[in-house]
Amino acid sequence: MSDTAARAARPRSPMAPPRSFLWTRRIVLTLLTGFVLLPVYVMVSSSLKPLEDVSGKFEWIPSGVTLSPYADIWETVPLADYFVNSIVVSGAATVLSVAVAVLAAYAVSRHTFRGKRVFTVTVLSTQMFPGILFLLPLFLIYVNLGNATGIALFGSREGLVLTYLTFSLPFSIWMLTGYFDSIPRELDEAAKVDGCGPIRALFRVIVPAARPGIVAVAVYAFMTAWGEVLFASVMTNDTTRTLAVGLQGYATQNDVYWNQVMAASLVVSVPVVAGFLLLQRYLVAGLTAGAVK
Repeated sequence: MSDTAARAARPRSPMAPPRSFLWTRRIVLTLLTGFVLLPVYVMVSSSLKPLEDVSGKFEWIPSGVTLSPYADIWETVPLADYFVNSIVVSGAATVLSVAVAVLAAYAVSRHTFRGKRVFTVTVLSTQMFPGILFLLPLFLIYVNLGNATGIALFGSREGLVLTYLTFSLPFSIWMLTGYFDSIPRELDEAAKVDGCGPIRALFRVIVPAARPGIVAVAVYAFMTAWGEVLFASVMTNDTTRTLAVGLQGYATQNDVYWNQVMAASLVVSVPVVAGFLLLQRYLVAGLTAGAVK
């Protein structure tokens, strides 16, 4: 008897899902996979075509393949400078966001102080406001502060980092607070018995145990800063422009270099995709473990 006939003759478990459900799941997952991969295929295929082919009628199979768009993207606009600006700004915003969020979340999770509830509600309520609401106030603060003190925050990397902290810090504090709450307090007591103070217990006991949550916060902060467009388009100049804004340079008054736009978009996505794949298991654990005590 063949393997197929043996499986067909084998009695089905009463807990096994019906065959119709299995086939429906396969069809739905196949359609969702195609829906997700279709834009990626369009980007890859368009980035390998000459500009004339991209500007004309779209062809699913390129008639001619060229790698020149990947070489031209560095000459049409100063993409390397934008790349450096994005890495510096996103990296600095991530490091500062994680450092401040760890200290603030530890204080909220482990200590009782006056105004704790007000602080927690205030931090979380800032997520309800749209980002554009803060654009004009931050612009005026940076400009007036520069005129009064000479500290040039407007048009600088430092000013953009501070701007991104206003968005990433509230969510980071809220998320890490929930994760720290899931860590048994007995670990703190054991650290105190061993002679550790609060700060030493935090970095030697709590931080290693909360590594997945910290990684999830870091990924969130980095991705928020890496792909942000609104504030980067207003708060930067030609020397501090980031990738999200710099990609607009491929559109000129006479033409749009669509093949270079697609090629640059793929190149820009590499650091985020690579980091997500490397930290995927920490990210999933960090997003789920803090929700269950």
